[in-house]
Amino acid sequence: MVIFMNFGSALEALKQGKRVTRSLWNGKNMFIFLVPGSRFIVNRPPLLGIYPEGTEISYQAHIDMKTANGTIVPWVASQSDLLQNNWI
Repeated sequence: MVIFMNFGSALEALKQGKRVTRSLWNGKNMFIFLVPGSRFIVNRPPLLGIYPEGTEISYQAHIDMKTANGTIVPWVASQSDLLQNNWI
């Protein structure tokens, strides 16, 4: 049985480490997931040139999407996404 939820509930599921999707997304196997924040040492482009090598930076938590073709991209919710109740 599929249980639909609003975006607030979907966001809580992301925070718990779950993947979520919308029932009407066109691509198969598309979903979003939370990438936790971390700290790391700059050692390669594109951050070299912005920060000196060896600088420790904070990488903020964000949401990524696995697309229908299998790539991972940054994801930002649209107004439509935020207002829908068809999150799974």
